Formats: sequence, structure tokens, C-alpha cells
Amino acid sequence: MRVAVVAGPDAGHAIPAIALSLRLTDAGHDAVVFTGARWLGADVPGARIAELKGLAPRREDDDGDAGAKIHARAAHIASEILADLKDLSPDLVVADVLTAGGGMAAETLGIPWIELSPHPLYLPSRGLPPIGSGLAVGTGVRGRLRDAALRAMTARSLRQGERERSAARIGIGLPARDPGPRARLIATLPALEVPRPDWPDHAHLVGPLLWEPTEEILDPPPGDGPVVMVAPSTATTGVAGMVETVCDALDGTGMRVAATMLDPPEQSLPEWAVAGRGRQDVLLRHADVVVCGGGHGMLAKALTAGVPAVIVPGGGDQWELANRAARQGSAVVVRPLDAGSIRAAIGKVLSSPDFAAAARAAADGARGMRDPVAVCESVPG
Repeated sequence: MRVAVVAGPDAGHAIPAIALSLRLTDAGHDAVVFTGARWLGADVPGARIAELKGLAPRREDDDGDAGAKIHARAAHIASEILADLKDLSPDLVVADVLTAGGGMAAETLGIPWIELSPHPLYLPSRGLPPIGSGLAVGTGVRGRLRDAALRAMTARSLRQGERERSAARIGIGLPARDPGPRARLIATLPALEVPRPDWPDHAHLVGPLLWEPTEEILDPPPGDGPVVMVAPSTATTGVAGMVETVCDALDGTGMRVAATMLDPPEQSLPEWAVAGRGRQDVLLRHADVVVCGGGHGMLAKALTAGVPAVIVPGGGDQWELANRAARQGSAVVVRPLDAGSIRAAIGKVLSSPDFAAAARAAADGARGMRDPVAVCESVPG
């Protein structure tokens, strides 16, 4: 099978797309990842990476309008990628949930396509509060009324999004009604998913799709104190200053800090702290707790390794994920970021074995997930 995997340039979306392509390649298929130019130079043995055209904002684009950013940009990307898809002639297209242009292009060419969600299923549900609220499902009469009222408040925005999607589709010659993907790959842990009464039959929980973009190893500082791994968010909506604040919080505690980050911290670090590029999966073997922003990729890595977390959520879906992890018992949420709260939260996680036990339970619950390659193989033809 020849597969085109389409994803935007953000690490939280490009990395799962690359991980899926490697799985497909290992199974004997030919996979090409269309993504941002920043990944063209990545050393990914076994993966083919091509530039996804149409990502650059146009003069008429309004990134302050979320609907226009998603739908109008998707239609533009679909038009820009058509020639490349024709040349590749894939049997299947896998489009990231935020890169809907891949699905539109596949539909235009009559190619079956699958949607990849590198996080829990975020479709609206008649049984859940709105995604992004961070709320648990309401219980009792009052709880159900609360959730119904919140869903009604967001219904107008959802209808507006549907109208904008239809207009964008018509603009590139597609029918107004979006038939949707043939299947959905939900690349998360069951511990971060929420049961819903209307789970789609074609949505498959396949577990996190993880890949390390570096082979460098970051060793923790020498010593015997607990190792606090810090992984600042790579998203533009992430909280800034996390490494420096953690170091301020842990001064004098005897703990050791190891921070994985692409750019060096703004201030010099104490001798009991290190920062730099490094494989997160390797560092997690030494970590007693992770401090992160709550992006799905890092949170999934931590739980897969059975390591509890202190989460400082920023924007996007980080608030939702942070609260899901806290309710599952594997994390403490800190908001806003300050040294006193961070120190207290790390102390709370390290002083109780329940957090680590919940993280290990999350890892154990990931066994027996559906194979994403098998889902891909089942769609064409």
C-alpha cells in the first residue's frame, strides 16, 4: 500500500504522523509524510518526508478567526497539495485532525482517507460537557442540567463551524456536506479518554504514536536526590519560564532537575540542574516526577513510562488533558505557574505512592489497543 500522511508542522502533530509512517514502513508499506519544512532535515531512517504546501499564511488570512484559520486554510492546503498527491498516487491518505486539507484533497481525488487524532477524541458528545472545559461528566440532576446548558452554549459555535466548513468545501468544488473520514485513529491512552454514549463505530483507540526526534542522551546531574524531569511545552500557547521556576522552587531541597528542551534556558542553571536536547523516553527511566505543560505527547510519554506528573497547562487542549490526568490520579495541576505552588505540588506527588501507582495503571491500561496499521490496511478497497 502507498500511504500519504498529512500533518501540520507543530511537534504534537508532526511527530505522531512520523511515528505512524514508521509503523507503516515496518509493515511493508510505502509511506510519505507531508508536513512543515522544519522537518525536512530530520534524520528519520525509514521515513520519507515531503513539504506540505499551503501552510504559509496568506495576506487575506485572519488567524484571529479560528473558524477561518481551520476551514479556509484547509481548503487552500487541499488545493495546493493536489498535484503532489496525484504524482504520488496513494491508496490511502491519513490526515491529521487539524490538517483537514489532507482529507479534502483525498476526497477531491477519490482516495479513501482516515483522520488521525494525536490525542483523545474531541468530537462533541451528547453525554459530555464541552471539550476544553476540563470538567468531569456531571452527575445527578444538577450535573446533567449543567452539562446540557454548557452544550447549548457551545452549539452556536459548532453550527457556525459547520457553515464555514461547507463554504470552504464549496469553494474548491466539493459538496457542502462533509462525509467525513472512513475511520479515525485515536492515538491516546485509555486513561486519558472519557467514556461517552455516542462513541463512533469507526473510531479506533490505537494508543499513543510516539517518536523521539533526537538520539542525544541527557543524563541527570550526579547525586542521590529524586530526579525531576522538566519538559516545557513546544506549543506556542505553552507556559513560559517553566525551567527557571522549577529551579527556583527546588533550591535547597536536594532534588535534581533535568530539562529536555530545544533552546537553552534564559538564565544559568545551578549545578544540580541540566538542560538540553535529549531522548525523553530514556530520561523518563530515571525520573521520579515530570513537570510539563500537559501537551498530549509528553503526558502520554510520562504515563506510558509509569511516571506521575505535575502539569502547568497553557492554552489549547492542555487544560482538558491536565484535568483528565488529575482525575485519573496520576497528576497534580498547577495554575498559574509560581515557585511555591510548584514546590508544593512536587512534594505532594513524591510523598504519596498513589500518584505513581495511578501512572503505572495508566500504562498497564494501554495494552491490547487496536493496531493502527491494521486499521489503515482495512480501509482501501
